[in-house]
Amino acid sequence: MASIFTRIINREIPGYIIAEDDRYIAFLDISPLVLGHTLVIPKQEVDYIFNLEDDALAGLMVFAKKVAKAVEKAVPCKRIGVSVIGLEVPHTHVHIVPMNSADDVNFTRAKLSPSKEALAEVAEKIRKHL
Repeated sequence: MASIFTRIINREIPGYIIAEDDRYIAFLDISPLVLGHTLVIPKQEVDYIFNLEDDALAGLMVFAKKVAKAVEKAVPCKRIGVSVIGLEVPHTHVHIVPMNSADDVNFTRAKLSPSKEALAEVAEKIRKHL
């Protein structure tokens, strides 16, 4: 069965897509740690990041860098945190998180529940910086 991320890639379910090319896609986390929290994934459904081929892993990180720079310009923050946890969804994903303190990348704290309008607004702000 396709992961929820593959279903977003295939447009079977909606997503707040930030950027996309033929190999990778970035979209907002709908239950973010902070507004602007973005997931960057390969379109190839591979569960564990270190099971990606070397060129796919390198390409993922280069794509994530481009997205991170756009997030940093769009969302007021001191820097961008990057995390790979990979336990929630069996599809490799890199978390790009705007940070003003270390607590902003604390994955054990309660997630936000932003409105669809807030997510659409921040997605548009980020896309303008790509």
